[in-house]
Amino acid sequence: MTEQELRALVRDAIAKHAAAHIDSPPARTMARLHPSHSVIALPAGSDGDGLCIIEPAVACNHCGYCKSLGH
Repeated sequence: MTEQELRALVRDAIAKHAAAHIDSPPARTMARLHPSHSVIALPAGSDGDGLCIIEPAVACNHCGYCKSLGH
């Protein structure tokens, strides 16, 4: 196999790989659709400047953990 044939083979493989992924969404979009990235709606004021819902012994620092599914 010559160098030109090898280059043509590699180009063809790359083109096929790229064409296969044109219609599929990017992985980061798929990750955002996963249920672990959803946010729970809490009643107004539950994440205020008071105590943390998860750790009531400390002040709320607005990390958002209480609104997530723990991920």
